Amino acid sequence: MQSPTVMEAGDEALEVCETVEEVKDVIVTTTEEDSNTYSPPVAGSSPGTKPSQDDNWGETTTAVTGTSEHSLSQEDIVRITKDLEDSVGLDCRRYFTLTLAVILGLLVFLTPLAFLVLPHLLWPERLQSCGTACEGLFISVAFKLLILLLAVWALFFRPPRAGLPRVFVFRALLAVLVLLFVISYWLFYGVRILDSQDENYQGIVQYAVSLVDALLFIHYLAIVLLELRQLQPCFSVCVARSTDGETRHYNLGQLSIQRAALAILEHYYCDFSVNNPALLSASKTRAAKHLAGLKVYNVDGEFPAAPAEGPGNNAATGLAHSQSRAMIAAAARRRDSSHNELYYEEAEHERRVRKRKARLVVAVEEAFTHIKRMQEEDQKKAPGDVMDPREAAQAIFPSMARALQKYLRTTKQQHCHSMESIQQHLAFCITNNMTPKAFLESYLTPGPTLQYSRDHWLARQWTLISEASVTSGLKDGSVFLLKCVDFNLVVTTKKIPYIQMSEEYIDPKSHKFVLRLQSETSV
Repeated sequence: MQSPTVMEAGDEALEVCETVEEVKDVIVTTTEEDSNTYSPPVAGSSPGTKPSQDDNWGETTTAVTGTSEHSLSQEDIVRITKDLEDSVGLDCRRYFTLTLAVILGLLVFLTPLAFLVLPHLLWPERLQSCGTACEGLFISVAFKLLILLLAVWALFFRPPRAGLPRVFVFRALLAVLVLLFVISYWLFYGVRILDSQDENYQGIVQYAVSLVDALLFIHYLAIVLLELRQLQPCFSVCVARSTDGETRHYNLGQLSIQRAALAILEHYYCDFSVNNPALLSASKTRAAKHLAGLKVYNVDGEFPAAPAEGPGNNAATGLAHSQSRAMIAAAARRRDSSHNELYYEEAEHERRVRKRKARLVVAVEEAFTHIKRMQEEDQKKAPGDVMDPREAAQAIFPSMARALQKYLRTTKQQHCHSMESIQQHLAFCITNNMTPKAFLESYLTPGPTLQYSRDHWLARQWTLISEASVTSGLKDGSVFLLKCVDFNLVVTTKKIPYIQMSEEYIDPKSHKFVLRLQSETSV
């Protein structure tokens, strides 16, 4: 018999469960009302996933009258907090690097001017007069500083393309070199000019000119190390996507692993087709269906589900292993005949795609025939119905929406194109007098990732996985991974071989021929 305390705790737990069920009913009712009120409806969001647009926008294309409310789970809050912390860390590091670069740049540009101004401020009465040659050096210093300023702005103060995990070694070495160089010039200036209060002002000006010349040579060294060194191809990298095996090959120069990864990602967004996980679910579903159709029977009698410790455990383990082996063997026998099923499935899918494509092409061509661009003389006649490109796109879109939605569903592309993006693309094609074939090309042929909405590529977090240090250079046989949320990019490096070419001369006069006549020859 249970104690009263336990019974009270059970009643409280039952009340809590009933309250939770009531809250769930309220949330489900609110979500259903929102989905019926607004169009396009929004699918329910599960923990850790973003709310996505409903796939039935082709059948429910109505006006949007409001926004729906969605609840956030604890996992969503933790994920958002982690993303904010990562972004704050990256921003702090970026601004810290920019601050150091600005301070170093001001030190470099103000040092030659300080060399020229300090003697006039500290001992002006003892300075010798500056002649014509000295005044000409002022012009040289001014123009060299202007050239250096423009060169530094063009090379270093560019918008950052990405946030790398480690510092750029060559850029850090150049910054240290410039800092040591300026400090050494200041030490020499303080010991030989400030302490002795040198009266030869022309020599001081020449000293400042030599500093500016040296800074220009360091900038030339920076161009060689940062830009010219990597232009000559030295390595051939093979980039393969882990989900579908799509592969591309690129030639890279002398780069570190992290900068090579950055160059590969820049090529990835332009060259690789968008990753579509829906195309990979067919094989998994087929394999699960084969295994689900298998049943194992114990002809010797039913075995206990949870045997006690002792000899029965070994018997249960052996039975489980025998059942697993039996299922694997049966699946292997069924796999011998599954190629026919795969063949007919692919043939049926290709037939459906061709059928949907034909219907879509006809629907789009008919829709484009309902609009006509007005000429200037027609605009002066004040016709009744005049629409801008956006209104024209909204007017003809319903006639093609159903066919387009069915084609996108058949080809597993419905998650890549929203109703709003299709209407924007349609308005763009109408504005620029593009044909129906040009409008359909974006949907008939999967394009690169940048062709789709910003959700597919904006602020994408990549993780570089490498056994070697990411600041080390590429080597023959180097392998590293670029990990994303949905897939990985596997990168293998091969060195371009040394090519030995020889020359062989052929005398142009040696090209002479003789006609061979035979009895069967028709000549």
